[in-house]
Amino acid sequence: MKRIKSAITLLLAVMAAMPAAVMAEEAPKPGAGGADLAPSARSAILMDADSGTIIFEKNSHDKLPPASITKVMTMILVMEALDEGRIKLTDKVATSEYAASMGGSQIFLEPGEEMTVNDMLKGIALASGNDASVAMAEKLAGTEQEFVRLMNEKAAQLGLKNTQFANANGLPAENHFSSAHDIAVMSRELLKHSEITKYTGLYQDYLRKDSEKPFWLVNTNKLVRFYSGADGLKTGYTSEAKFCLTATAMRDQFRIIAVVMGEPNTKTRNAEVSQMFDYAFAQYSNLPILKKGEEIGTVRVAKGSVAELKLVAKHPYSILLKKGTKTEDIRHELRLDANLSAPVKIGQPIGKLIVFQGDKVLTEFAVEAPQSVEKAGWWTLFKRTCTELFT
Repeated sequence: MKRIKSAITLLLAVMAAMPAAVMAEEAPKPGAGGADLAPSARSAILMDADSGTIIFEKNSHDKLPPASITKVMTMILVMEALDEGRIKLTDKVATSEYAASMGGSQIFLEPGEEMTVNDMLKGIALASGNDASVAMAEKLAGTEQEFVRLMNEKAAQLGLKNTQFANANGLPAENHFSSAHDIAVMSRELLKHSEITKYTGLYQDYLRKDSEKPFWLVNTNKLVRFYSGADGLKTGYTSEAKFCLTATAMRDQFRIIAVVMGEPNTKTRNAEVSQMFDYAFAQYSNLPILKKGEEIGTVRVAKGSVAELKLVAKHPYSILLKKGTKTEDIRHELRLDANLSAPVKIGQPIGKLIVFQGDKVLTEFAVEAPQSVEKAGWWTLFKRTCTELFT
């Protein structure tokens, strides 16, 4: 009996001496309030779309093949090009032999066939067209290789640590990977372009509608039909990646993003994402800070062709709160770069909108330049100086 007591005492002493980090590795990480969400997924994350607050995550930083969820980044670059006026929805996109040769999911583009940007977006968002993705990549960058460079550049801008692209469509390739966390961040970025859900939220549509061979599109994301409030975003499947989905749903102006990777089948994938949505909508709500289109403030641009930029909310700003949380002492402040000088690029971070509860920071939103500003010529600067002197 003395030997047993001595052994127990020694074991307790060893455990007490172990570093906390080692002990933490052995302990299971709790889910959302102990909820067992996405048990069949290889990795998963549940995020508030407006604030980026994470509600639940499971192995969310693991590098995994994203399959066709890759097209979220492809669509981001397409939407940015539309916003900047580099392309229009009515522009024709020609299909190269290379684009037409893509296998897997496709809209069966023929070499030389032309479709509008609008129809190509439908083909990407609904049918997950690999051929349409490459055709758009070539339209925007000349070659898919150059487009992939832009994809990786954008991923770096978004701070994605576990993402690297090798193609525009997600077909299996070496050194092509992402993570559930990074996909959620990408999805959040895509949703800043509110028009995208007009495509990702469609359940069905047609291409070549007035031709002899109309092509029926049915959304690969069945949640847009069967889950109330769901309107996107992108499915993915390869034998290596298994069944993946980045999904979004909105109720009462509260938008959620759920990502699952490595699910065993579509039924399980859809059921687990639906459960994640149910949990978020039952447990949380959001508090609006600014509405889309609401003026935030102004910022001076030193030596710019435009002296001052008006800042307007490009999308709704809100914070995530547990239902029942008191909101009386929540406030926000705009903090802008004090020494902003031209040239300034559209989308360039120029400050932060910080939300406080009392003295505690709840969240921070990046504030971006609403337009590009070139350096002003000497004559413009001279006139501006004279005006300021006399006023």
